[in-house]
Amino acid sequence: MSMDPAGRVARSTARPHSETRRHAPIRTFLHTVDGVTIDSVYDPPSFVYDSSRPPSRDLVFVVAHGFTGDVDRPHVRRVVKALTRYGAVVTFSFRGHGASGGRSTVGDREVLDLAAAVEWARGLGHTRVATVGFSMGGSVVLRHAALYGPESAARTDVVVSVSAPARWYYRGTAPMRRLHWLVTRPAGRLVGRYGFRTRIHHRDWDPVPLSPVEAVPKIAPVPLLIVHGDRDGYFPLDHPRMLAAAAGDHGELWIEPMGHAEHAVGDELLDRIGDWAVTAGG
Repeated sequence: MSMDPAGRVARSTARPHSETRRHAPIRTFLHTVDGVTIDSVYDPPSFVYDSSRPPSRDLVFVVAHGFTGDVDRPHVRRVVKALTRYGAVVTFSFRGHGASGGRSTVGDREVLDLAAAVEWARGLGHTRVATVGFSMGGSVVLRHAALYGPESAARTDVVVSVSAPARWYYRGTAPMRRLHWLVTRPAGRLVGRYGFRTRIHHRDWDPVPLSPVEAVPKIAPVPLLIVHGDRDGYFPLDHPRMLAAAAGDHGELWIEPMGHAEHAVGDELLDRIGDWAVTAGG
Protein backbone atom coordinates (compact mmCIF):
# COMPACT_ATOMS: atom_id res chain seq x y z
CA MET A 1 0.00 0.00 0.00
CA SER A 2 1.56 3.31 -1.00
CA MET A 3 1.21 6.41 1.17
CA ASP A 4 0.96 9.96 -0.16
CA PRO A 5 4.33 11.54 0.76
CA ALA A 6 2.64 14.90 1.17
CA GLY A 7 0.25 13.43 3.71
CA ARG A 8 -2.86 14.54 1.79
CA VAL A 9 -5.19 12.11 3.45
CA ALA A 10 -8.19 14.09 4.67
CA ARG A 11 -10.70 16.73 3.76
CA SER A 12 -13.06 17.95 6.45
CA THR A 13 -16.56 19.16 5.71
CA ALA A 14 -16.32 21.53 8.68
CA ARG A 15 -13.55 23.99 9.46
CA PRO A 16 -14.22 25.68 12.82
CA HIS A 17 -13.32 29.28 13.63
CA SER A 18 -10.03 29.47 15.53
CA GLU A 19 -11.70 31.09 18.55
CA THR A 20 -14.30 28.34 19.00
CA ARG A 21 -12.64 25.15 17.87
CA ARG A 22 -11.09 24.40 21.28
CA HIS A 23 -14.27 25.02 23.29
CA ALA A 24 -17.05 22.99 21.65
CA PRO A 25 -17.25 19.46 20.24
CA ILE A 26 -17.22 19.18 16.45
CA ARG A 27 -18.72 16.37 14.37
CA THR A 28 -17.94 16.01 10.70
CA PHE A 29 -17.17 13.54 7.91
CA LEU A 30 -13.61 13.17 6.69
CA HIS A 31 -12.60 11.74 3.32
CA THR A 32 -9.79 9.21 2.99
CA VAL A 33 -7.46 9.03 0.00
CA ASP A 34 -9.44 6.07 -1.34
CA GLY A 35 -12.73 7.99 -1.14
CA VAL A 36 -14.35 6.63 2.02
CA THR A 37 -16.31 8.98 4.30
CA ILE A 38 -15.35 8.68 7.96
CA ASP A 39 -17.66 9.86 10.76
CA SER A 40 -15.43 11.83 13.15
CA VAL A 41 -15.79 13.73 16.42
CA TYR A 42 -13.51 16.29 18.07
CA ASP A 43 -13.77 16.83 21.83
CA PRO A 44 -11.80 19.73 23.32
CA PRO A 45 -9.76 19.35 26.50
CA SER A 46 -11.79 19.21 29.68
CA PHE A 47 -11.25 21.92 32.24
CA VAL A 48 -13.00 19.90 34.92
CA TYR A 49 -10.40 17.33 35.87
CA ASP A 50 -9.27 15.43 38.93
CA SER A 51 -5.68 14.69 38.00
CA SER A 52 -2.68 16.62 39.24
CA ARG A 53 -1.83 17.62 35.68
CA PRO A 54 -3.98 20.14 33.76
CA PRO A 55 -4.87 19.13 30.19
CA SER A 56 -2.33 19.90 27.49
CA ARG A 57 -3.54 22.46 24.93
CA ASP A 58 -1.17 21.31 22.20
CA LEU A 59 -1.75 17.54 22.56
CA VAL A 60 -4.57 15.67 20.84
CA PHE A 61 -5.37 11.98 21.29
CA VAL A 62 -6.69 10.18 18.22
CA VAL A 63 -8.59 7.11 19.42
CA ALA A 64 -8.93 4.04 17.17
CA HIS A 65 -11.70 1.75 18.43
CA GLY A 66 -11.90 -2.03 18.27
CA PHE A 67 -13.78 -4.14 15.74
CA THR A 68 -17.59 -3.52 15.86
CA GLY A 69 -17.12 -0.27 17.79
CA ASP A 70 -17.98 3.25 16.62
CA VAL A 71 -17.84 6.83 17.89
CA ASP A 72 -21.20 6.58 19.67
CA ARG A 73 -20.62 3.37 21.61
CA PRO A 74 -20.67 3.99 25.38
CA HIS A 75 -17.35 2.22 25.93
CA VAL A 76 -15.70 4.45 23.31
CA ARG A 77 -17.22 7.63 24.75
CA ARG A 78 -15.96 6.62 28.22
CA VAL A 79 -12.41 6.45 26.85
CA VAL A 80 -12.86 9.87 25.24
CA LYS A 81 -14.14 11.42 28.45
CA ALA A 82 -11.16 10.10 30.41
CA LEU A 83 -8.56 11.30 27.91
CA THR A 84 -9.99 14.84 27.66
CA ARG A 85 -8.54 15.37 31.13
CA TYR A 86 -5.12 15.26 29.44
CA GLY A 87 -5.73 16.84 26.03
CA ALA A 88 -8.19 17.14 23.17
CA VAL A 89 -9.55 13.93 21.65
CA VAL A 90 -10.47 12.98 18.09
CA THR A 91 -12.34 9.74 17.63
CA PHE A 92 -13.93 8.27 14.54
CA SER A 93 -15.77 5.23 13.22
CA PHE A 94 -13.63 2.99 11.05
CA ARG A 95 -14.91 2.25 7.55
CA GLY A 96 -17.86 -0.10 7.61
CA HIS A 97 -18.66 0.86 11.21
CA GLY A 98 -21.51 3.06 12.41
CA ALA A 99 -22.21 6.02 10.12
CA SER A 100 -18.92 5.80 8.21
CA GLY A 101 -18.97 4.64 4.60
CA GLY A 102 -17.30 1.67 2.99
CA ARG A 103 -16.78 -1.81 4.36
CA SER A 104 -14.42 -3.04 7.05
CA THR A 105 -11.20 -4.69 5.92
CA VAL A 106 -10.52 -5.71 9.54
CA GLY A 107 -7.31 -3.73 9.98
CA ASP A 108 -5.91 -3.36 6.44
CA ARG A 109 -7.10 -0.15 4.77
CA GLU A 110 -8.18 1.21 8.14
CA VAL A 111 -4.76 2.86 8.32
CA LEU A 112 -6.15 5.36 5.78
CA ASP A 113 -9.04 6.15 8.15
CA LEU A 114 -6.64 6.80 11.01
CA ALA A 115 -4.39 8.91 8.78
CA ALA A 116 -7.37 11.09 7.82
CA ALA A 117 -8.25 11.59 11.49
CA VAL A 118 -4.67 12.44 12.45
CA GLU A 119 -4.30 15.01 9.69
CA TRP A 120 -7.63 16.58 10.68
CA ALA A 121 -6.44 16.78 14.29
CA ARG A 122 -3.28 18.61 13.22
CA GLY A 123 -5.36 20.92 11.05
CA LEU A 124 -7.28 21.98 14.16
CA GLY A 125 -4.08 23.47 15.51
CA HIS A 126 -2.64 20.72 17.70
CA THR A 127 1.10 20.25 17.35
CA ARG A 128 1.40 16.86 19.09
CA VAL A 129 -0.62 13.73 18.31
CA ALA A 130 -0.94 10.58 20.39
CA THR A 131 -2.64 7.67 18.64
CA VAL A 132 -4.40 5.27 21.02
CA GLY A 133 -5.80 2.04 19.59
CA PHE A 134 -7.74 -0.87 21.04
CA SER A 135 -7.69 -4.45 19.69
CA MET A 136 -8.11 -4.04 15.90
CA GLY A 137 -7.45 -0.34 16.43
CA GLY A 138 -4.33 -1.30 18.38
CA SER A 139 -2.95 -3.10 15.33
CA VAL A 140 -3.91 -0.14 13.14
CA VAL A 141 -2.02 2.43 15.23
CA LEU A 142 1.10 0.27 15.01
CA ARG A 143 0.95 -0.05 11.22
CA HIS A 144 0.02 3.61 10.81
CA ALA A 145 3.06 4.75 12.81
CA ALA A 146 5.32 2.52 10.71
CA LEU A 147 3.91 3.73 7.38
CA TYR A 148 3.67 7.51 7.93
CA GLY A 149 7.09 9.05 8.46
CA PRO A 150 8.23 12.32 10.04
CA GLU A 151 7.55 14.42 6.93
CA SER A 152 3.89 13.40 6.66
CA ALA A 153 1.07 15.57 7.99
CA ALA A 154 -0.53 12.31 9.12
CA ARG A 155 2.40 11.30 11.35
CA THR A 156 2.01 10.55 15.04
CA ASP A 157 4.25 11.62 17.91
CA VAL A 158 3.22 8.97 20.48
CA VAL A 159 1.67 5.50 20.05
CA VAL A 160 -0.39 3.55 22.59
CA SER A 161 -1.57 0.08 21.53
CA VAL A 162 -3.99 -1.72 23.85
CA SER A 163 -4.98 -5.40 23.52
CA ALA A 164 -3.51 -5.73 20.02
CA PRO A 165 -2.56 -8.93 18.21
CA ALA A 166 1.04 -9.46 17.23
CA ARG A 167 0.31 -11.58 14.16
CA TRP A 168 -2.50 -12.14 11.68
CA TYR A 169 -4.89 -15.10 11.33
CA TYR A 170 -4.68 -16.05 15.01
CA ARG A 171 -7.36 -18.62 15.92
CA GLY A 172 -6.01 -19.94 19.20
CA THR A 173 -8.91 -18.78 21.39
CA ALA A 174 -12.67 -19.31 21.12
CA PRO A 175 -13.44 -15.57 20.71
CA MET A 176 -11.02 -15.36 17.79
CA ARG A 177 -12.52 -18.43 16.15
CA ARG A 178 -15.95 -16.76 16.41
CA LEU A 179 -14.52 -13.55 14.96
CA HIS A 180 -13.07 -15.43 11.99
CA TRP A 181 -16.48 -16.99 11.35
CA LEU A 182 -18.03 -13.50 11.46
CA VAL A 183 -15.53 -12.15 8.93
CA THR A 184 -15.11 -15.06 6.52
CA ARG A 185 -18.60 -16.56 6.20
CA PRO A 186 -21.58 -14.95 4.42
CA ALA A 187 -23.82 -15.76 7.40
CA GLY A 188 -21.27 -14.20 9.73
CA ARG A 189 -21.12 -11.01 7.69
CA LEU A 190 -24.92 -10.78 7.89
CA VAL A 191 -24.67 -11.02 11.67
CA GLY A 192 -22.02 -8.31 11.59
CA ARG A 193 -24.19 -6.00 9.49
CA TYR A 194 -27.47 -6.37 11.37
CA GLY A 195 -26.25 -7.36 14.82
CA PHE A 196 -23.21 -5.10 15.23
CA ARG A 197 -23.74 -2.27 12.67
CA THR A 198 -20.51 -3.44 11.01
CA ARG A 199 -20.34 -3.99 7.26
CA ILE A 200 -17.50 -6.37 6.43
CA HIS A 201 -15.76 -6.69 3.07
CA HIS A 202 -16.03 -10.14 1.50
CA ARG A 203 -12.62 -10.11 -0.20
CA ASP A 204 -9.49 -11.63 1.32
CA TRP A 205 -6.45 -9.43 1.88
CA ASP A 206 -4.36 -9.10 -1.29
CA PRO A 207 -1.61 -8.41 -0.54
CA VAL A 208 -1.50 -9.35 3.14
CA PRO A 209 -0.66 -6.14 5.06
CA LEU A 210 2.39 -5.66 7.22
CA SER A 211 1.75 -7.52 10.47
CA PRO A 212 1.85 -5.65 13.81
CA VAL A 213 5.04 -7.37 14.94
CA GLU A 214 6.71 -6.47 11.61
CA ALA A 215 5.52 -2.88 11.93
CA VAL A 216 6.80 -2.25 15.45
CA PRO A 217 10.56 -1.94 14.64
CA LYS A 218 9.73 0.70 12.03
CA ILE A 219 8.07 2.99 14.62
CA ALA A 220 11.28 4.08 16.40
CA PRO A 221 12.14 6.68 17.59
CA VAL A 222 8.44 7.48 18.24
CA PRO A 223 7.61 6.52 21.86
CA LEU A 224 5.50 3.34 22.05
CA LEU A 225 3.41 1.95 24.90
CA ILE A 226 2.00 -1.59 24.65
CA VAL A 227 -0.80 -2.39 27.12
CA HIS A 228 -2.32 -5.84 27.53
CA GLY A 229 -4.53 -7.65 30.00
CA ASP A 230 -3.38 -10.74 31.85
CA ARG A 231 -6.94 -12.10 31.42
CA ASP A 232 -7.38 -11.18 27.75
CA GLY A 233 -9.69 -13.79 26.26
CA TYR A 234 -8.77 -12.95 22.65
CA PHE A 235 -4.97 -12.72 22.57
CA PRO A 236 -2.78 -14.43 25.20
CA LEU A 237 0.34 -12.86 26.64
CA ASP A 238 2.69 -14.12 23.95
CA HIS A 239 1.21 -11.40 21.67
CA PRO A 240 2.24 -8.35 23.73
CA ARG A 241 5.56 -9.97 24.60
CA MET A 242 6.31 -10.46 20.90
CA LEU A 243 5.45 -6.81 20.25
CA ALA A 244 7.61 -5.61 23.14
CA ALA A 245 10.55 -7.74 21.98
CA ALA A 246 10.23 -6.30 18.49
CA ALA A 247 10.10 -2.76 19.90
CA GLY A 248 13.34 -3.07 21.85
CA ASP A 249 14.42 -0.06 23.87
CA HIS A 250 11.93 2.39 22.34
CA GLY A 251 8.89 0.45 23.57
CA GLU A 252 7.34 0.01 27.01
CA LEU A 253 5.11 -2.91 28.05
CA TRP A 254 2.41 -2.82 30.73
CA ILE A 255 0.73 -6.10 31.65
CA GLU A 256 -2.45 -5.14 33.52
CA PRO A 257 -5.03 -7.07 35.61
CA MET A 258 -7.80 -6.81 33.02
CA GLY A 259 -9.54 -8.47 30.09
CA HIS A 260 -9.76 -7.21 26.50
CA ALA A 261 -9.79 -3.69 25.01
CA GLU A 262 -12.08 -0.73 25.80
CA HIS A 263 -14.62 -2.69 27.82
CA ALA A 264 -11.89 -3.85 30.21
CA VAL A 265 -9.84 -0.66 30.60
CA GLY A 266 -10.60 1.05 33.90
CA ASP A 267 -10.51 4.75 34.63
CA GLU A 268 -7.30 4.45 36.65
CA LEU A 269 -5.50 2.81 33.74
CA LEU A 270 -6.84 5.43 31.31
CA ASP A 271 -5.46 8.11 33.63
CA ARG A 272 -2.04 6.45 33.59
CA ILE A 273 -2.16 6.16 29.79
CA GLY A 274 -3.08 9.85 29.50
CA ASP A 275 -0.29 10.87 31.86
CA TRP A 276 2.23 8.67 30.03
CA ALA A 277 1.28 10.18 26.67
CA VAL A 278 1.66 13.74 27.96
CA THR A 279 5.11 12.94 29.35
CA ALA A 280 6.33 10.81 26.44
CA GLY A 281 5.10 13.30 23.90
CA GLY A 282 7.10 16.15 25.04
